[in-house]
Amino acid sequence: MEPLFGVVLALILAVASPANDSCTCATNKWAVCAQDGPGNCTCRLAGSDHPVDCSTLTSKCLLMKAQIISLKEKRLWRPPRSMLDSDGLYNPDCEDSGVFKARQCNQSSTCWCVNTAGVRRTEKGDRSLSCSELVRTRWIYIELTHKRRANPFRVPDLTKALTQLFESRYKLNPKYIAAIKYDPPLIQIRLHQNKRPRWDVDIADVAYYFEKDVNNDSVFHSNSKLSVSVNGDTLAIEKLWIYYVDEKAPEFCMRQLAAGISAVVTVVLLTAGIGIAVLLILRWLRTRTYKKFECKEMRE
Repeated sequence: MEPLFGVVLALILAVASPANDSCTCATNKWAVCAQDGPGNCTCRLAGSDHPVDCSTLTSKCLLMKAQIISLKEKRLWRPPRSMLDSDGLYNPDCEDSGVFKARQCNQSSTCWCVNTAGVRRTEKGDRSLSCSELVRTRWIYIELTHKRRANPFRVPDLTKALTQLFESRYKLNPKYIAAIKYDPPLIQIRLHQNKRPRWDVDIADVAYYFEKDVNNDSVFHSNSKLSVSVNGDTLAIEKLWIYYVDEKAPEFCMRQLAAGISAVVTVVLLTAGIGIAVLLILRWLRTRTYKKFECKEMRE
């Protein structure tokens, strides 16, 4: 009886061990996962109790929050405030659904409005700043260049490889890829998403995952380096730019522009005033010289 019990226990441990090892979040390396039942793995965002759906991409807002927590734990030499008070990486406020709140603020009570990609779309102000709505980013333009090669890629092969990449790795429905253009070594990818069903990933999240992959800081748990093959040839990405276009124009006020215009007008007026003064002085000097000469002639 005891030998049989030992065999059964060994089988249970053998089955349980892989299950525990597989309790990870494939799409989010910052997620903390725990086995809460046979075959059931629950993952939550690091530093919070927010649940993470590991079958799809995590929202950009939650990823940025998790990354800030990770950086603080590593105790970087840069103070946290320098990262919070910037237009790039900051500690965002997220809705329960994971999307950005329309108004973001840092520790110094400086606030600004963002779009659904978390990109600032207004000037910065104090906590009295009001953001009436979260404006959707409808278009995302991705531009990248690859390393020089003897022969350029064939456009159909490149289009197919990139479409498969975004569909398989980033869960993006191909209908949201509006166009892929190629002018060696420049590649342009245009993503368009007006309205999306709840089950489709957001193009802003896709762009963020792709950007992290290109910068060798993958969000995926495997942390594997991005590898793109175009008909057997490696696509070596060299540079990357991402542009966001909202469904409404940015709401930057005219204060900075007005200040610039005022400065230009002041310089122009000062220059004109100095020029007029110089002309008057020169004219006065000429007139004064002539009068002296004329008086001398009269005395003679």
